[in-house]
Amino acid sequence: MSGFTPSLEQLIEQFARLPSVGKKSAQRLAFHVLNMSDADAKKFTDTILNARKSISRCKICCNLTDGEVCGVCSSQSRDKSTICVVEDPRDVIAIERTHEYNGLYHVLHGVISPMNDINPEDICIKELIYRLGDDTVKEVIMATNPTVEGEATSMYISRLIKPIGVNVSRLAYGVPVGADLEYADEFTLIRAIEGRNNL
Repeated sequence: MSGFTPSLEQLIEQFARLPSVGKKSAQRLAFHVLNMSDADAKKFTDTILNARKSISRCKICCNLTDGEVCGVCSSQSRDKSTICVVEDPRDVIAIERTHEYNGLYHVLHGVISPMNDINPEDICIKELIYRLGDDTVKEVIMATNPTVEGEATSMYISRLIKPIGVNVSRLAYGVPVGADLEYADEFTLIRAIEGRNNL
């Protein structure tokens, strides 16, 4: 017996379902919500419900947006000849923070993972191929994560794109700035060696 009322136990269970939230954190969040004023609690729930209703996928790149088309796709200043393919909307935010990339994006919303029963048709690959139908796009940059699934997804998509005549590149991966080589794993060192540049 937990000592919590059934309603509180249900609230804790719902918070515990969130990614990276353990039982103790879920309890803290539940008690925090219970200590909110009625007005703050209503604003909190209304914000969640409003986000669920108003946020959808961009009809072009599949990134999250409040409208039909996201700000990147509708921008006139972006380079339309390059598309950076990422797994998740959070990856777009990470790349945008660098202020180095000025092309378009395509969000897959996952990776191919037969072990988890995720097939190519379960992620946004066909939408990407459709975008390559005219001759506007000259390069697709594969920026999936350097995992087994990310690499497999990258290879699968590149095999689909190459016959179209669009150049496919891959983000370079290697040793992070400030890291010691002795602590880098073999896979990271292999990618660093393969992706080396001339000085």
